[in-house]
Amino acid sequence: MPESQKIRQKGAFLLPNALTTGALFAGVYSIISGINGEYAAAAVAIGIAGILDGLDGRVARLTNTQSEFGVQYDSLSDMISFGLAPALLAFNWSLKSLGELSPLAGKLGWLAAFVYIACAALRLARFNAQAGGDDRTYFQGLASPAAAVTLAALVWFFHDNGVAGDSVRWLVWIMTIAIGLLMFSNVRYFSFKTLATNEKVPIMWLFLLMLVLVLLAIDTPTVALGVGLIYIVSGIVHTLNGRRKRQARRALRRRLRHQAAARRSEVIPLAPVIGEAPEEQDEDDEQGDQDREPGSTGMDGSEPGQAGRRRD
Repeated sequence: MPESQKIRQKGAFLLPNALTTGALFAGVYSIISGINGEYAAAAVAIGIAGILDGLDGRVARLTNTQSEFGVQYDSLSDMISFGLAPALLAFNWSLKSLGELSPLAGKLGWLAAFVYIACAALRLARFNAQAGGDDRTYFQGLASPAAAVTLAALVWFFHDNGVAGDSVRWLVWIMTIAIGLLMFSNVRYFSFKTLATNEKVPIMWLFLLMLVLVLLAIDTPTVALGVGLIYIVSGIVHTLNGRRKRQARRALRRRLRHQAAARRSEVIPLAPVIGEAPEEQDEDDEQGDQDREPGSTGMDGSEPGQAGRRRD
């Protein structure tokens, strides 16, 4: 193999891993910034890590440089950038203030951070185990980058508007646990992996992209938080709607099966023969003298015909 081809191939494999390394660096920088009280910088670093994480996988697919090493390295980077970093950011900014209420409340603060980190680890492990699945359209559970960006945007939004962390600590506690549990749930979220980059798209898509970029430039934390919450709610609505449709289809199939079974079990009555009439007995013949046996008596004990003669 020529030396130039070796260098080009090595560079192709290096490119997605370099992007993954950049995402890892941003996650570590976010942790350090959060510890130092620079919460806005920490939130921005998580957002940058999310952008780099979205690029490394797409670059690997476009350049055909996917490898098992890249998959494992990306998961470890995601654990730092989207599991540990946002949980520590929420804890340092707001959750640790729960310790001011009581020792039990303080334990609830770091417990929420632990739940988020554990759910992120479980989410990444399940994603790696299902990496060979056929469904590329939807994620099973909220993706860890989307969860991290939403939680970081929540902290950035309140901090940018002058809201102290201890005044919204219970809201942050609920959001941290809820977003963490959504990562390991069965809620289906659109993955955006099926969007082709080499095909034409409607002009409206370009207009919407331009609108989002303008809004991000005007008020980045508000728009980032709004987009994250809309994405979270969209997955819940889509899952509930799909479950309702599946239940309706199952109920329809059961009803059709019951109707088919009822039709098979029906007994079709035999139709009467046309022209056949039931036998009618003539009362006069039954009571006539010709049907009586000789020597039979009437109701008064007389011989037939004697009753009439006595009445005469």
